[in-house]
Amino acid sequence: MNKFLSYKLVLAAALFCASCNSFLDVLPRGVANEEDLQNAVGAEKLAVAAYATLGNDHWHEPYTSMWPYGNVRSGDAYKGGLGAADQGEYHQYEIFSTVRADMDKGNRIWTRLYIGVQRANAAIKVLKVLDEASFKDKTKRLAEMRFLRAHYHFLLKILFKKIAYVTDDLEADDIEKLSNDELSDNDLWQKIADDFRFAVDNLPAPRTDVGRPNQTVAKAYLAKTRLYQAYMQDNQNSVTSVNQEYMNEVISLTTEVINSGEFSLFDDIGKNFLWNYDNRSESVFAVQRSKDDGTPIGRIDMSTALNYPMYPGYGCCSFHRPTQNLVNSFRTSDKGLPLFNDFNTVSMKDSVDFIKNTIDPRLDHSVGIPSHPYKYQQNVIYRAATFTREPGTYGPYSAMKEVQQLGCPCLTTAQTYAYPASSKNSSIIRFSDVILWKAEALIEVGRIDEALPLINQIRTRAKNSTNLLKNANGKFMSNYSMDVYKPGENIVWNKANATTALRWERRLEFALEGIRFFDLVRWGIAAETMNNYFVTEKTRVPHLSAANFTKGRDEYLPVPEQQIQRSNSIYKQNNGWN
Repeated sequence: MNKFLSYKLVLAAALFCASCNSFLDVLPRGVANEEDLQNAVGAEKLAVAAYATLGNDHWHEPYTSMWPYGNVRSGDAYKGGLGAADQGEYHQYEIFSTVRADMDKGNRIWTRLYIGVQRANAAIKVLKVLDEASFKDKTKRLAEMRFLRAHYHFLLKILFKKIAYVTDDLEADDIEKLSNDELSDNDLWQKIADDFRFAVDNLPAPRTDVGRPNQTVAKAYLAKTRLYQAYMQDNQNSVTSVNQEYMNEVISLTTEVINSGEFSLFDDIGKNFLWNYDNRSESVFAVQRSKDDGTPIGRIDMSTALNYPMYPGYGCCSFHRPTQNLVNSFRTSDKGLPLFNDFNTVSMKDSVDFIKNTIDPRLDHSVGIPSHPYKYQQNVIYRAATFTREPGTYGPYSAMKEVQQLGCPCLTTAQTYAYPASSKNSSIIRFSDVILWKAEALIEVGRIDEALPLINQIRTRAKNSTNLLKNANGKFMSNYSMDVYKPGENIVWNKANATTALRWERRLEFALEGIRFFDLVRWGIAAETMNNYFVTEKTRVPHLSAANFTKGRDEYLPVPEQQIQRSNSIYKQNNGWN
């Protein structure tokens, strides 16, 4: 496949789309030529194709769950499966030391995401030549397409750092000559921000379709972009400063999202991970999924299809396994706070350990634990022997957030595969994320007292999220005990402690949701965090024996060698990979 798909291929692909929601209910009709699409109907088809790419990922290149890139590389998850050779490139990502620039999975996800970019650009090109009289939704669709273009570039940016920003005004010859090294790191972020800003300025305020972004959703994504942009990096991936102007913009944007009244936290965090709560109050932006929609396999979530346990009714394949380090991180002190420094001195393994120690309830929303009911199913008791593969290698635990309950109407088996998958939406932005972005920005500009109630809002919800966590006898699975931060009583609330509390809260709140590694890189602490993790975790599991994180290199995946060659070496490699 060339560096980018040809425009003709995009046009052909435009008519391939399975239904995700009302505006994606378009059945495949075949192939159209360019002339057929130079009208309002064609513009809508091209827009549908750009939306379809949101959920077109696969376990070979997952970019909705991001579990191999955000969790397996973060110390929160082991790869899992049937040993190191099973989906072996994910094992290489986990240990870092053997990653190569020519690995297939890196090239796959690069290509998939640029397909999304080009589909958005194909729609924009047609939309621009139409007038409002012939297509009344022209401006709104343009804003949606620029939102999607920014989304695909955003994912490419956090994965690869050095990327080419491809816009609709570039012809094929221009794209072939486009460099991935011409723009500075900050300039690339600015390109992404400009597209999201256009979406903010041109999308409608009311939400007309749950699968489409509106103005408030665009503000949330712009806030996320500014937050990443604010941590200024040099060419060696070190954070050199924190831009206060961008942080203040994060505060303004998140405040507008929070005050919009469009979103709110669920009363129980577990509702975020159940199919029947899709598109409810905490979902800011999500990929819309479906099944039994008249297409071969529906719009099911193939990105997490390897991650279901071996238990009958699920069947395969036991990937994405929580680390002992992550499990231990949910321990709390006698005051109900995280054990920032001492969490990993005790390993909770046996059933009694989860009673002897005090626990943050979010552990049992995130991790399948031996003897505990699995995924809120009191009649399905988790056992490592029947739920996992290679517990001697990858430990006794299983990830649980992406797995749905047995008997859920959302579950299916993908055509030609024996692997389970679901039509549960793939969350891109949760409202709790927006709240913690604001708290983080407030801390970074020195307004730490204003960050406190936001962090405590998340902790209060977590503390109260125990109704789903009961055994059949009505008793709680673990010994839950947590509290909010009370300056002068259980914590000294200075900037250093507020920063630690915020970063810890993000780990626990978004455990196994594909976010952690990108947080570590953004904060500039990936190398120290990962190498400290490896010191202890190597003594627990044998497959990490060769693991090592090289500072200045491993913060990003290498630019795929296949893409460098196809660009005739116009593309340049990331620092440390030459």
